[in-house]
Amino acid sequence: MANKFRNLNSKLCQLARSSFQRTSVRPRMSFPGRESGFTGNRKVLGALGALTGTAGLLIYALESSVDASSDCVHPAHQHWNHKGLLSALDKESVRRGYTVYKEVCSSCHSLQYMAYRNLVGVCMTEAEAKAEAEAITVRDGPNDEGEYYERPGKLSDHFPSPYANEEAARSANNGSYPPDLSYIVSARKGGEDYVFSLLTGYCEPPAGFALRDGLYFNPYFSGGAIAMGKVVDNEVVTYEDSDVPASAAQIAKDVCVFLKWTSEPESDERRLLLIKVTLISAFLIGISYYIKRFKWSTLKSRKIFFIPELEAQAKREAEKAAKAAYKAKQQECNKCENQNDKKD
Repeated sequence: MANKFRNLNSKLCQLARSSFQRTSVRPRMSFPGRESGFTGNRKVLGALGALTGTAGLLIYALESSVDASSDCVHPAHQHWNHKGLLSALDKESVRRGYTVYKEVCSSCHSLQYMAYRNLVGVCMTEAEAKAEAEAITVRDGPNDEGEYYERPGKLSDHFPSPYANEEAARSANNGSYPPDLSYIVSARKGGEDYVFSLLTGYCEPPAGFALRDGLYFNPYFSGGAIAMGKVVDNEVVTYEDSDVPASAAQIAKDVCVFLKWTSEPESDERRLLLIKVTLISAFLIGISYYIKRFKWSTLKSRKIFFIPELEAQAKREAEKAAKAAYKAKQQECNKCENQNDKKD
């Protein structure tokens, strides 16, 4: 990697040096004081371009070296249906992923930044989301008497946390703290590929790999030892749609799509906005280009020539015309004086 980086850097420097020494085939008019300034600006821009390219190559080399030295297996790339520029999330998969989270993941992990109202119009109707919210109990208050009370959940309530605080979570999981899953796909490098590989990548540890009590081996986790056991397996949940098999891969895929939606709930709206902006921009750019060509056509199509002989000829003709006008004016004045003398 270092040798490749040095070769690319040397080629970039040679390209910048050759661009400085390159001369244009087309003859240009020379203006005093401008040639040196243009050459200086060109050298500065070339140097900035070379430095920018070198910095980009350095960042890429460092990123590649960090990936190569990681202590876990890189997750394989999966072909997700929502990865396209204009592809939307599979709402049926989001609904099934919510079922997987509620029945499997919610016992340890929280979704503290998601509320039940976010489910409306995405994977549930308003009535279904209200029924899901009313299934939980929320401690609210104080009331008029200054006491706290418990009530059924509402659409505005957030998903409940399985533990009262971080200490209780660590105590129940052998000192490990289960992370919040609201933005887990955006927070982990690899996104849903990493989460899918982590859920389906449990296996027996290799020979010589020692595991402490309460830890499990997963090659996709940093260090290989993870406190979360294998929770995704065949038939661990029952889907409402009997045509969808509840296999381990399908369950992991659905929960990854659901967590992708919780990380970016507005992704579909952004794609729709991109389509609108593209169409409107194409229309406005076309009109702007037509108006620019129409308004500036006379100025851009005219030609201005500077010929000294024609300028001298025009100057002589202007002087002759001025003399002729002066003589005509003198003649008129003389005629007027003669007429006045005759009258007297």
